[in-house]
Amino acid sequence: MEAVEPELIVIGGGLAGSEAAWQAAQRGVRVALYEMRPRRFTPAHTTPWLAEIICSNSLGSDELENASGLLKAELRRLGSLLMACADRTAVPAGKALAVDRELFARCVTEHIERHPLITVIREEVMEIPDRPCIIASGPLTSDALAAAIQRLTGQEYLYFYDAISPIVAADSIDMSICFRGSRYGRGQDPDGDYINCPMTKEEYEAFVDALIHAETIELRDFEKEDPRFFEACLPIEVLARRGRDALAYGPLRPTGLIDPRTGRPPYAVVQLRRDNRAGTMYSMVGFQTNLKWPEQRRVFRMIPGLQNAEFLRYGQMHRNTYINAPALLEPTMQFRGRPDLFFAGQITGAEGYVGNIATGLVAGVNAARLLRGKPPLVFPVTTMIGALCDYLARADPRDFQPMKANFGLLPPLERPVRDKRARALAYARRALSDLERFWAESGEAEHTVLPPSEAAS
Repeated sequence: MEAVEPELIVIGGGLAGSEAAWQAAQRGVRVALYEMRPRRFTPAHTTPWLAEIICSNSLGSDELENASGLLKAELRRLGSLLMACADRTAVPAGKALAVDRELFARCVTEHIERHPLITVIREEVMEIPDRPCIIASGPLTSDALAAAIQRLTGQEYLYFYDAISPIVAADSIDMSICFRGSRYGRGQDPDGDYINCPMTKEEYEAFVDALIHAETIELRDFEKEDPRFFEACLPIEVLARRGRDALAYGPLRPTGLIDPRTGRPPYAVVQLRRDNRAGTMYSMVGFQTNLKWPEQRRVFRMIPGLQNAEFLRYGQMHRNTYINAPALLEPTMQFRGRPDLFFAGQITGAEGYVGNIATGLVAGVNAARLLRGKPPLVFPVTTMIGALCDYLARADPRDFQPMKANFGLLPPLERPVRDKRARALAYARRALSDLERFWAESGEAEHTVLPPSEAAS
């Protein structure tokens, strides 16, 4: 039987590309999803699964008064496949949504490969196709494709460096020193969402001294030319060099935690978050790092309770790449000057896993509408998904930085609300109400039906 030509090419099988392919296929579009793994791996990926997540297993807060929580609520309403898979593979994490990373990636891969209108092609794409296409190649876009994108845009790339945190084996943590619990006692469960390593002032200061003077991995020559660090993901050693108290007021702040051994808050605390459903792996919260691996073992074992830690993954830093989206993209995720070309995911400057999924959904929906002769959708700026896409398209291109979902992106409320939590809930109520009306009027609601949950179990 002769193969049927795809109508849409999606480049990249990460979070954004997988979501984009699913949304287009749900609307009757024949999709070819290209993913170069396992033929060629990036410096950070280790599996052949689609939607492999790397830096952390947390997708952020699930509460509506949090911007990430609102964005997840919107994506669920819009029929996001990846949010459905995340919910089905969730592990305890207080009021955050965290996933078992392997189960999550397998769930997404299973659904994508089973879809009758999606063909997964395990090849590297080196040129931009001259047909309807979504580029969701991620922050670790291959050199060949990056060069092709640069030729198309005619602009220089912007680079930043993203660091990932270590993971330790749960059974190597000394629980006679550490204690379980979330801040202010929220979200506790018998198995423990978080493990806390308390520090005295003396232990903290010794740790900071060691961290500041530890050896880091040497950057390559081309990386040294423009070593920009994305502020939201600073390596722990870079943050420590900004001041001796920077960690105590940052990722090691003890607020809301009581050490049961003393009945008092510790001077500082290192939090470990469950990284898989079985609870055998814990990631070090806020410990993205570029220390050499022997140095990580030496310095991080100074943390009380981790003196015998077994590191299942060491931290590392890699170059991430994103385009100057405000100069290139519309809020529909279309490339200016070529309506049949879309970008999605972290390469657009959308930061955070959920933001990547959101831009993939927008690109997939709009690519399908384009192919069916319908106008693309511009989501209301009162919704988090609309506000994020609006920022990517309309920020100042002279000083563009990657952006996570946050309430500062939303237009002010008609009636000001002074209380921060009440204001956030008011934003959320407005967003969900406007999204419901917009989605119903768009005619897209019929495509939000997801497959039975048994298919992902």
